[in-house]
Amino acid sequence: MKIALIGYGQMGKMIENIASHQSIEVVEKYWDEHLLEINSQTEEKLADVDVMIDFSTPHAVLENIEKSVALKKNLVIGTTGWFDKLDQIRLEIEKNGLGLVYAGNFSLGVNLFYQIVRQASKQMALFGNYYPFIEESHHQFKKDAPSGTALVIKNIMQPNYEKEIPVTSVRAGYIPGTHAVSFDSMVDTIQLKHTARNREGFAEGALIAAKWIKGKKGVYDFPDVVTDLLKEWN
Repeated sequence: MKIALIGYGQMGKMIENIASHQSIEVVEKYWDEHLLEINSQTEEKLADVDVMIDFSTPHAVLENIEKSVALKKNLVIGTTGWFDKLDQIRLEIEKNGLGLVYAGNFSLGVNLFYQIVRQASKQMALFGNYYPFIEESHHQFKKDAPSGTALVIKNIMQPNYEKEIPVTSVRAGYIPGTHAVSFDSMVDTIQLKHTARNREGFAEGALIAAKWIKGKKGVYDFPDVVTDLLKEWN
């Protein structure tokens, strides 16, 4: 399999490193000083590329998508800040017979955590004596609170409950990204927790998505990919 990287920061370098151990060839890399341009040289260079993987910046991602569509390449998008244009991009992808996978969080562990939380919240909601709450902690440098991941978790759980599910955030020190879902009663507490040790999980997930979207058409988020793989492996 052959890929090209758009954005060659920490994530791009990590994807390249992991790809080298999976017999995935990184044909080309693009960043601010080596922008993706549409010309005959680029078309020739990327002729055999199966998927473009974008971990660039919010201000550049829409243009990168447009250029990848012009090159007739399937896409994996790990950059955020463009989801308000999703319907527009979906039309372009489908019109051109291409495939795209996007996510705000490509961590395989987090997306499996979503699956576990979805099932657990459905079951726990059947018993009115368990009350759910979400706690998330990150290092002092993370600006948004609650985290996007915590909000996804809340959205997964909320349809099962009438009362608003509380979310608590902590920003301190060098805490690794941690998300915990608890169900509390008068007699006990059940807790599910995910802790990210590093960002390699994001890179692994992006490559899983790239393998999955190769040769496919349509627009999917990463949970769609994980759900499909779970069905296939079961």
